[in-house]
Amino acid sequence: MKQAVKALLLDLDGTLVDTAPDMVAALNRQLAHHQRDAVPYETGRAFVSHGVTALLKLGFNIEPDDSSYEDLRSEYLAEYANKIADKSQLFDGMHEVLEYCEGNNLGWGIVTNKPEELTHALLRNLNLHKRSAVTIGGDTLPLTKPHPMPLLHSCMLLKIAPSECLYVGDAARDIESGKRAGTRTATAEWGYIAPDENPADWQATYRANSPKDLLDLI
Repeated sequence: MKQAVKALLLDLDGTLVDTAPDMVAALNRQLAHHQRDAVPYETGRAFVSHGVTALLKLGFNIEPDDSSYEDLRSEYLAEYANKIADKSQLFDGMHEVLEYCEGNNLGWGIVTNKPEELTHALLRNLNLHKRSAVTIGGDTLPLTKPHPMPLLHSCMLLKIAPSECLYVGDAARDIESGKRAGTRTATAEWGYIAPDENPADWQATYRANSPKDLLDLI
């Protein structure tokens, strides 16, 4: 008999919230400051789940070991924070998923590699900060996904076994983190998946084509 799911944990960018419009817009404002061409939205969207490092590489062709990387990173984060929820919103169907969890004594939370300060700022803007049972950002703990620590810590806070949790994400690191932690996993195939990525290769427990598919899994 399948063990009941007692908590739903979600990646943030590209899984719970459609943040690409604001994240790509921030990159393009930064590029304009440096007299560089803007990146097309659809191109930038595919990089959002991989965070600031991927966006800066796309826009500036720069790696973290470059001497100017930290300055550009700080500049980007400030630009993004200034308009963090201008156009960001829950993915279609996710509102119903959260309401189902809250109406059925099923805790839900967020495990993301996005910096904690920005994570909480975004959640406050979307009136989600008091609803999430646990929120783990990229600098909340010493290690980030794909390490299992963030998920294991979340399960501990929720007082559940990892096997009683479903973790949903739109990147290979999300699924790897969940598998290493011992949670059930699901790919968020509505998220920011690049054309050259194949979610089937990630070998998640489930594949969800839309947020509402999660209702069949919890």
